[in-house]
Amino acid sequence: MSLGQKKLKTMEGIDLFKKSLAMMLVLMMVIGSLAGCSSPAEEPAPATEENTTEEAPAEDTTSEEPAEDTMSEVEQVLYWNIGSEPKTIDPGLNAASDGGDVINNMFEGLVREWNGKIEPGMAESWTVSDDQMVYTFTIRDAKWSDGQPITANDFEYAWNRVLDPETASEYSWIFDEANVDSFKAVDEKTFEVTLKAPTPYFLGLTAFYTFFPVRQDAIEAGADGAWAVDPAKSIVNGPFMLEDYRNGDRLVLVKNPNYWRADQVKLEKIEGLMIVDEATALTGYESGQIHAIDEMPNAEIPRLLAEDPTFMIMPMDGVYYYALNTTVPPLDDEKVRKALTIAIDRTAIVETVTKGGQIPATNMVSQASRDANGNVFSMEAGDYGIPVDGSGVEEAKALLAEAGYPDGEGFPELEIMYNTSEGHKAIAEAIQEMWKQNLNIDVTLTNQEWAVFQDTRKQGNFQIARSGWIGDYSDPMTYLGMFVQGSPMNYSRWEKPEYDALLEAAKTQAPEDRFNSLYEALDMVMDGYAYMPIYYYTDPIMVSEKVSNWEKNTRNTWFFGFAEIVE
Repeated sequence: MSLGQKKLKTMEGIDLFKKSLAMMLVLMMVIGSLAGCSSPAEEPAPATEENTTEEAPAEDTTSEEPAEDTMSEVEQVLYWNIGSEPKTIDPGLNAASDGGDVINNMFEGLVREWNGKIEPGMAESWTVSDDQMVYTFTIRDAKWSDGQPITANDFEYAWNRVLDPETASEYSWIFDEANVDSFKAVDEKTFEVTLKAPTPYFLGLTAFYTFFPVRQDAIEAGADGAWAVDPAKSIVNGPFMLEDYRNGDRLVLVKNPNYWRADQVKLEKIEGLMIVDEATALTGYESGQIHAIDEMPNAEIPRLLAEDPTFMIMPMDGVYYYALNTTVPPLDDEKVRKALTIAIDRTAIVETVTKGGQIPATNMVSQASRDANGNVFSMEAGDYGIPVDGSGVEEAKALLAEAGYPDGEGFPELEIMYNTSEGHKAIAEAIQEMWKQNLNIDVTLTNQEWAVFQDTRKQGNFQIARSGWIGDYSDPMTYLGMFVQGSPMNYSRWEKPEYDALLEAAKTQAPEDRFNSLYEALDMVMDGYAYMPIYYYTDPIMVSEKVSNWEKNTRNTWFFGFAEIVE
C-alpha cells in the first residue's frame, strides 16, 4: 500500500498540485521510491491489496509531530467511510486494505510509520547485528486495552499463529518474502528475529498488520476472527478500541486510554461507516456528515478536481489488473490470453472511465521500485509488447484466429467477475465493449459482495476476475511473490517451476544478481499472459478541512491516531 498525506496544505499548494497533476504523479512515484524505500532505517512501512486489499511514496503530508496541546471544545468524533465491510479485522487473518485501515488504528507493531518515517512502536529500541541478519527489539512498557502488559511473548505467539497452517492466514507467505528464518521471545522485554539474508525492507514490514501482536487468550475467546468484532472480547494495543460493530452498517472505535501515547490521541470516537455506494458516500461528505472518503464516482472526479480544494489525487504503489484463470478453456490457451490482453485501450480507460490520473500499465510491477543500479524497475523491464492505445487489435485478431476463433467465431461466452462497486463495473463494461468491438466476442459481467468475492477468487471459481495489488514494501518482490505456485494470491493458477526457482534464489543473492533474477522472473510472468495489467493506481481522497493531523501512510493506509477535529 502507499503514500503519505496530511491535511495541512495551503490553497496555493493544492492549486499547484492540481495544475501539474500528470507530471507529479510520475515524478512522485519515481522520486518517492528512491527517497524512502531502500534502507531499513529509512524505508516507510507498508500496508496491502485492494480496496491487499489495492494502491508509492509521495510528498510528505503529515504534521511534523502530533500536537500536544489541550483538547479543544469541539466534539472529537470522526466520521470516516470505510466502504465495503471488511472481511475481517483480525491482524493475522486480514488480506485487504479496508480491514488493514481499521486494524492500523486499533493495533500497533514493533514500529509505526508516521510522517513518512519509521518510528518506535511497541519496540522502544532495536539493534541490528553487523551482518544485518539479527534484529533485537526491546519491548517498551506498554499495556493492552484491558490493562495487561504487552510482552515479547505476544509477538512470538502472534507470528507463530500466522504461520500455523490451521490458522489459514492468507498472508503467512509474507514471512518468507521478509526472509524471516526464526524468531523468539528471549525474555518478556526482548524479541529477537533472525533473517535468512540481509533484507533492507524488513524493518518497515514490522509496521504491517500481519506482524502485529495479538493476545492468546483473546484469540481463544472467539475462533475464526470472531473475537475481533466482539467489543467484549476485542483486546487491542493501538490508539482506538472497539465499542460497537454492526454488520454491514458501521463499526465504532473509541479512544484507548491504555495506549502508550494516549495523551496525544485527540479523537474520542471514530464512526467507521460501511457505505458501498460511492455516490451516497460523496453526498454524505459534501453535506458535512462524513469527514473522510477515498471512493467517489469516477464521473464526479473532473468536477471535484476543478472545484473542491479538499479533493486530492495521490500516487499509489499499486497495479489494477485482471486475473485470467489458466485452468478453464479457452483461457488455458496462451494465445487467447494474449489476444485479450492486447485488445483493449488502456489510455481510453484511464481518461474516460476512471478519470483519476491513473497511468496505463504494461507490466505487473508498479513504478515505485528501483533496481540495484537505480533504474525504475518497471520502466527498465519494458512494455512486453502491450500497447496502451489500443493499437494491438490486429495482432489480437490474428492470435484469436490461430487459437481457432477467426473473427471470434465459435468463441464461448466469458464472464468477468468483480466485487460490487460502480467503479469496477464501469471498467468491466468498457472492457466488455472493447472485446466485442475489437474481437467480436461476448462477455457477461457478474458482481459479488466484497467478502464473498474474495473467497470466490481465492478458490479459483471464476473465468476472469478483477484484481488489484498495493505493494507491501517498495521492491519488485512484493508483486512477483504473488505468482509462485501455491500462493493464495496466484488467482490465475499459473505455474512455472523455473519461476519459483528464480524467486527463491533472489532471496539470498547479492543485489546485482538478485535483480537479474527478478527481471527474468517478470519476463516469465508477462510471457504467460495469465495476468492482464490495466493501470497503475492513484488514490483520490477527500478529507474535510475540519480534520487536522490525519495521515495516509506510504502504503495508503489511513491513520487517525493523532487526528483532531478543528473549527
